[in-house]
Amino acid sequence: MFVYADNAATTKMSRTAAEAMTRAMEDVWGNPSSLHTTGQEAKVALEEARAKIAALLGAEQPKEIYFTSGGSEADNQAIISAAMYGAKKNKRHIISTKFEHHAALHTLDKLKKQGFEIELLDVHENGLVTAEQVAAAIREDTALVTIMYANNEIGTVQPIREIGAVCREKKVPFHTDAVQAVGHIPVNVMLDNIDMLSISAHKFHGPKGIGVLYAKRGMILTNVIEGGAQERGKRAGTENIPAIVSMAAAMEESIKNLDENTAKIVPMREKLIEGLSKIPHSKLNGDRTNRVPGTVNFCFEGIEGESLLLLLDENGIEASSGSACTSGSLDPSHVLLSLGLPHEVAHGSLRLSIGEYNTEEEVDHILKVVPEVVDYLRNMSPVWEDLCTGKREHII
Repeated sequence: MFVYADNAATTKMSRTAAEAMTRAMEDVWGNPSSLHTTGQEAKVALEEARAKIAALLGAEQPKEIYFTSGGSEADNQAIISAAMYGAKKNKRHIISTKFEHHAALHTLDKLKKQGFEIELLDVHENGLVTAEQVAAAIREDTALVTIMYANNEIGTVQPIREIGAVCREKKVPFHTDAVQAVGHIPVNVMLDNIDMLSISAHKFHGPKGIGVLYAKRGMILTNVIEGGAQERGKRAGTENIPAIVSMAAAMEESIKNLDENTAKIVPMREKLIEGLSKIPHSKLNGDRTNRVPGTVNFCFEGIEGESLLLLLDENGIEASSGSACTSGSLDPSHVLLSLGLPHEVAHGSLRLSIGEYNTEEEVDHILKVVPEVVDYLRNMSPVWEDLCTGKREHII
């Protein structure tokens, strides 16, 4: 049996999204900046998609939607924009967390070298930060708070509405990386008090290479790509109309089916958690219930995550040990380390992310194979032998 359980890395394009993309490639192939009929037909498709996405996010106006190449670019532009605007007002303090996506953390590292003060909040053992933490950290010179909506590795959902309310009260811009949230849980930028938000189409069955930066009216954006007047002069480059149209279709479909998909996915997720918890010296990472419907992250003491993934792949199960953006790294996950897990335990992690295309039979296959592979690897491990003989103490 083949099981794809890495939907947090990318999802399969839906038929709806693929058909919308094909129609756009065939019918609206013009450059939307051109004044002739073919160009203006593309312009109409572009603005219809923009309006649709704005409505789905609960935005006030379509012009608050800026198309990007994906979540990483949107994160970069949001953080850099707030930093540059803040610097003009002598505000160079930025608040984030220790377990953000590297698109945010690496951008913050870059700003730190430019003289900004970056404060990364501690993450509780359950994978959550609180609005109280944010409120305590905000200062007179805070230029931005940027905290992800749902974590890409452990799936925990942050109290974004409460954090946004704190930022609104303190008059500090609030950005959230919602790449793992939109299409999977309800997100409304107005109700959630969000000033800027990043999303990526391929996380909800749309195409790769297309995303959105939502920027509330009044937010001053700094260009990260120069060269043209597209996207109201804030993101140069001819708009990718087929991908944009496809993204809007995928997003509309995912949000329309949100309740139905959640009702299907959550029981499978719970079955995974219950089954994997029976493996001795295993640990679920992140809050037990406050998570996106399909993401489960476990650590298994005494094994290496890379060996686990390779053997699972041999048995037809495709999963990951964390973010696809760092899959080539030998270092343990910074997300798991931020939860207080020691290096030797964080190395033995497994992320399973399922979606509405998965079945209960596939979950049963995962629950059959994972314990067998964990047992096989432990029997080969000198570390596990030391743990079993008492030379080392078990951590989990």
